[in-house]
Amino acid sequence: MTETMRAIEITKPGGPEVLQVTTRPMPIAGYGQVVIKVAYAGVNRPDALQRAGMYAPPPTASDLPGLEASGEVVIVGAGVSTVAVGDRVCALLPGGGYAEYVATPAAHCLPIPSGMALKQAACLPETFFTVWSNVFMRGGLKAGERFLVHGGSSGIGTTAIQLARTFGARVFATAGTDEKCAACITLGAEEAINYRDSDFVEVLQPVGGANLILDMVGGDYIPRNLKALAEDGRLVQIAFLQGPKVEVNFATLMTRRLTMTGSTLRPQSDLAKARIAQELQEAVWPLLSSGSVAPVMDSEYDFEAASEAHARMETSGHIGKIVLKIAG
Repeated sequence: MTETMRAIEITKPGGPEVLQVTTRPMPIAGYGQVVIKVAYAGVNRPDALQRAGMYAPPPTASDLPGLEASGEVVIVGAGVSTVAVGDRVCALLPGGGYAEYVATPAAHCLPIPSGMALKQAACLPETFFTVWSNVFMRGGLKAGERFLVHGGSSGIGTTAIQLARTFGARVFATAGTDEKCAACITLGAEEAINYRDSDFVEVLQPVGGANLILDMVGGDYIPRNLKALAEDGRLVQIAFLQGPKVEVNFATLMTRRLTMTGSTLRPQSDLAKARIAQELQEAVWPLLSSGSVAPVMDSEYDFEAASEAHARMETSGHIGKIVLKIAG
């Protein structure tokens, strides 16, 4: 085994151009961890936020970007019994996915769904962990409820639409172009709202409001989300693309019995992430193996073109997931 590897590092806070190829020491498998030879790494908005200096990794995590990857297990640390050398897995990572090798807890690894290529599997962990934990575990979405997801054509959005539809919810989505709205409908949304032309509040209120909203926009969407909720509705916040600070009349929450909650995935404990992985393997992985749910792919970039992948993501022109090809 080599002692060094190629990786993509953030040379300084800034735009996509600050991502550069470098050489780093091979990661070590600590207790309960494995080392994966990375085939593909998913590209996500938290990577771009970290690159811009707005999202510091946890103290114990790699400073390299990359929160999900697929590949082959090459080293198994002490205390690991669920994963073996040679297993093909996809994994949620604490960081470090933009590299030829990465270490992560074995409990955060999931098998490649039957018939799925490594490229598609690299798109699963970050979005499926996020959607499952926020829409179903935290948000409590049930069959027959009305569910609104903002950013319906994003990796999170395309995943949320499919899972909510599969588990029997009525799905509504917002997106910024007619093409993206059409993609949401194809994936199972009952109605896709082009937010440049229509007000999602005016669409949801006549049908009784949304029982659950998943939002990553924030800003002035927050009071509008509250208006779009049904009585006893729930708002789950997972990001703030338009900012985290806004004025809200909390009397609305009291009189209409609304719930506001939210979470971020990366800072959660290893145990919490392991519990999400277990639920995914039991409830969702059979759907992926059967093909009734699938990741939506936008584009693939070579390892050396990480800056181009980030530029693509930041145009918001993509539909679905972007990946980096790490190994041949």
